[in-house]
Amino acid sequence: MKIEIVVGNIVKQPDMEAVVNSANANLRLGSGVAGAIHMAAGPKLEEYCKPFAPLALGAGLITPGFKLPNPWIIHVRSAHYINNDEPEKYMQMALESVLRLANDNDIRSLALPAIGTGMFKFPPILAARITCQVLHRADELAPFLQTVRICLTDAAMLELFESANAEVQMTTIG
Repeated sequence: MKIEIVVGNIVKQPDMEAVVNSANANLRLGSGVAGAIHMAAGPKLEEYCKPFAPLALGAGLITPGFKLPNPWIIHVRSAHYINNDEPEKYMQMALESVLRLANDNDIRSLALPAIGTGMFKFPPILAARITCQVLHRADELAPFLQTVRICLTDAAMLELFESANAEVQMTTIG
């Protein structure tokens, strides 16, 4: 599987089959990634999600993309780094949920934000390491998946994720 790490807008990835939403428990319009995805997808997304709330920590849900250029949205809920116990465990579970949902729905490409690093206060370097560790195990969880594009907000985040990805590659090779 190919991992692309870019500075880019998660809702402007028309060549990806799915985008990943760093969702809140209520699966509603929020700030950050959840707000951007809900705004771009339109009001039908929030209505569609209502019966599935609250979304458990580490869990995922797949919905149509509605007005997004992507057919699918995979919503996952990571832990709040300060307010939840075992936030690293739930971050890993959330990312594994993304991969399982992608696999179960024959999704070959997806765009992923820096899950948990906004409102959920996850330290970016820790989020980057966990994300890259899980993605390097993608072949066992999502053999159909061919491309994951990590969409980040700025060059500093890009550098963190590239560094974490290189670290994980070195430990999986050696």
